[in-house]
Amino acid sequence: MSRCHCGRVVVPTFLILLLAAGAAVAEEWTAPRTADGHPDFQGIWANNSATPLERPKSFGDKATLTDEELADLKRRLEEIREGSQAGDLLGDYLIQRVLEDPEFRGFDQVTGNYNSFWLVDRQLDNRTSLVVDPPDGRIPALTAQAMERMRAAVAYGDEVPAGPEDMTLGVRCITFGVPNTLAGYNSYFQFFQTADHVAILQELIHDVRVIPLGEPAPLPDDLRLWHGGSRGWFENDSLVVETTNYSAAGGASGRATDGLKVVERFTRTGPETIEWEITYEDEATWVSPWTMMIRLARTEDPIFEYACHEGNYGLTNILSGARAQEREAAATGGQ
Repeated sequence: MSRCHCGRVVVPTFLILLLAAGAAVAEEWTAPRTADGHPDFQGIWANNSATPLERPKSFGDKATLTDEELADLKRRLEEIREGSQAGDLLGDYLIQRVLEDPEFRGFDQVTGNYNSFWLVDRQLDNRTSLVVDPPDGRIPALTAQAMERMRAAVAYGDEVPAGPEDMTLGVRCITFGVPNTLAGYNSYFQFFQTADHVAILQELIHDVRVIPLGEPAPLPDDLRLWHGGSRGWFENDSLVVETTNYSAAGGASGRATDGLKVVERFTRTGPETIEWEITYEDEATWVSPWTMMIRLARTEDPIFEYACHEGNYGLTNILSGARAQEREAAATGGQ
């Protein structure tokens, strides 16, 4: 009786054990806990994503890219980065250039900007937008009220400022708003936790959000803050933060009204990642609520002081220029 002697591949035992151990770690990872039993978010986390806020028209209905499409996008991103001024690498400017968006307008085409050496590298993933709801990856339409506010803001911006109070909070180095979602520019966050509070240090203008946990007494409706009033609680591996009581100047950096409500959900999805989901709701600004999701990456990079006021010669120059315009208008009779 004949027997079949089939070929065999011999795999070293240590390699089998190594692969099995790796698979077990991936399957068994659970979010670390503080001494109080809450998920532990402490540490420094970076938002250097280059994924666009809204889905570009060139992607159509495609919510995710293939690995090949992503690799090509990353290659083009690196090619563009080297010869670019820093301003054109911030926010969505970078992805607009990569996709050769015909509506692209440079960050500062008049005076220019410093070069790309001074900016952190940006990361891309397979997603075509940070907006996850609505499913089309686009922010819902503005209301008629919001459109009117935008037109008024543009007209106001064209006026000669009488003093610093006529400038935005960002130009005055006061705040860039809460939550701050700008990527690639001082976009690091440090989390601190106690039994009853979470504090989040935003590198940009070194704002610190102190968030009470549980059921703190609500703020009076007539008390309005640039950063709003926040309260937080835990749901499984997530920290949920609800913020209301924004001032008109503070809500979404002045783009929304004081009726804005923001709900953030921070979720540990792995040892190196937090998924930061943000839902905006303001009936006077958008026709429906919308949600975006940013992936924060753990980093060992330290957070340094963002010395905005100390170097803010721009505000002085803006006001000096305004006074010069007034003198020139007076000398020429307004001609």
